[in-house]
Amino acid sequence: MTAPARHILTVNLEDYFQVGAFNRVIQQNRWRRFESRVEQTTDRTLDLLAKHKATATFFVLGWIAEQFPQAVRKVADAGHEVAVRGFYHRRVQDMTPDEFRADAVRARQAVEAASGQRAVGYRVADGWFGPDDLWALDVLADLGFAYDSSLCPMGRTFTDDPRRLTPHDHRGEAGTIAELPVSTGRIFGVRVPVAGGNYLRQLPRVLTRRAAARWVQQQPAPLVAYFQTWELDPDQPQLTGVGRVSRLRHYRNLGSMADRLGDLLAAYPFGSAAEHLGLAPEPAPERTAFAPPAAEPVRPLAGPRQSVSIVVPLFNEELLVPHLSNTLAEVSQKLGPRYDLEFVLVDDGSTDDTWNKLRKAFGPRADVHLLRHDANAGVAAAIMTGLRAAHHDTVCSMDSDCSYDPLKLADMIPLLTTGVDLVTASPYHPAGGVKNVPGWRLTLSRGCAWLYRRVLKTKLHTYTSCFRVYRRSTVAAVPLKYGRFLGVAELVGRLDLAGKTVVEYPAVLESRMIGRSKMKTVRTVLGHLGLMARLVFDRFRQDSAPDRDQVLRSQLDYVNPAADPPPVTAPTSANPVRTVRPEPAPQLSHQ
Repeated sequence: MTAPARHILTVNLEDYFQVGAFNRVIQQNRWRRFESRVEQTTDRTLDLLAKHKATATFFVLGWIAEQFPQAVRKVADAGHEVAVRGFYHRRVQDMTPDEFRADAVRARQAVEAASGQRAVGYRVADGWFGPDDLWALDVLADLGFAYDSSLCPMGRTFTDDPRRLTPHDHRGEAGTIAELPVSTGRIFGVRVPVAGGNYLRQLPRVLTRRAAARWVQQQPAPLVAYFQTWELDPDQPQLTGVGRVSRLRHYRNLGSMADRLGDLLAAYPFGSAAEHLGLAPEPAPERTAFAPPAAEPVRPLAGPRQSVSIVVPLFNEELLVPHLSNTLAEVSQKLGPRYDLEFVLVDDGSTDDTWNKLRKAFGPRADVHLLRHDANAGVAAAIMTGLRAAHHDTVCSMDSDCSYDPLKLADMIPLLTTGVDLVTASPYHPAGGVKNVPGWRLTLSRGCAWLYRRVLKTKLHTYTSCFRVYRRSTVAAVPLKYGRFLGVAELVGRLDLAGKTVVEYPAVLESRMIGRSKMKTVRTVLGHLGLMARLVFDRFRQDSAPDRDQVLRSQLDYVNPAADPPPVTAPTSANPVRTVRPEPAPQLSHQ
């Protein structure tokens, strides 16, 4: 048998956080918060193809085409074909025929607008078409697509229909569409892609090399290879909030992928799907720009605009700064129409490059104030430093890893009504929820909350959340004796002993996606038990004191709590920067 003059190379153009393995933990509405690397991985891909004089078909997500049209145009200008990969990263099995049609139309219009090419090819964004999904080919044919490449006959799929293993024509009621399945062969008796992304990267090179050679020698059909642009980026951020299997699947052998692809491209000549089918490139048709669904309007406030400060503590979070920067930009965009916002970022004595990354990311922003502890004092101390430096009486705090959606502050801030001193998020509330949090951690947290409910009069479902809204004139004066994570719970306890009002807001807690938690589990559990004992003692002393009102007042330090903080200035930057020490330093205990 004679091998074809050129085989077919396909490339999935997507970012590292959009892959199917992460779909369960990264929602599409959070994509904008992650540091994008799609432009640099596109450049690397184009350089690799140019080196080996190969052309390819790039299947592009419609979302990528809308957000990064310059990357898509660069692909087209380099002489490669640009095709469609759906708009979002959705499986065909999760869509109705009407939803699939609408998604394909929207994606094609975005891709054609970015590339300037007419898009005639399609590949499903997540997973592959199975035997029960061939109705989608009829939809694509009806939409005028010339070919599809969404079949991957792995395992026993399509064993009863061997013609589906190689390029063929699919004939349906809507007409004929060419199908270009990715090439699969048997390795250790199991049918897997012989020149496909994860398999090419994970399996020993000798096995994939032999499998590809066997296909070329035995099949008259072209070898259909594929890979993802992010596979050429071994330095991409490591997402930690996913399972071990997903991490292994995504990150293993990223450093060797360029060499593995280079071996394949050097061994065989590759061209695009359109070249194989004899489809000449055409300019994109002129059409009215597709209007995406309108975003939910921001609810206007009744009365004057409210001024709000948002405090973010950080400790050794250099990898997280780009994600935080994108998230706070979204917070400004979504909450800005309702509130006058200032952000107070407190570097709690980081020993990595967090401080420099913060200055680089936020230095030009006049609405961001950067504070820095000389030494690590703990998250509670960092929050209190930021709260005392805030210029507004309504102050919010949020975790730097954005494990709670900060856009929910729009619902929490109005709960800080007259007589309320603290609004705290609660994932363990019956109306709240958790995502991707280990079961053992949930058990400990719920057990901890159960004990605090026995100790305090304020009955909450969660006492340890850092996602809160404070009345600064009350809370800034609270003296905390415990540092780190314990101080977060102690604050609720001190307010409870002082007879203040704490309101709970049901929220969803998600596992952090970048970096590692700084909490030491055993130390924190023992610390909570010690804190509970201290609160019990203080309540007993309070209840048995002759002058109970004086003891109540002593729970809070009322020395001019509403006074403005000292000015925050910086001689070398428009962005206020100040190195501070947590106050009151003598009362902090590093537990």
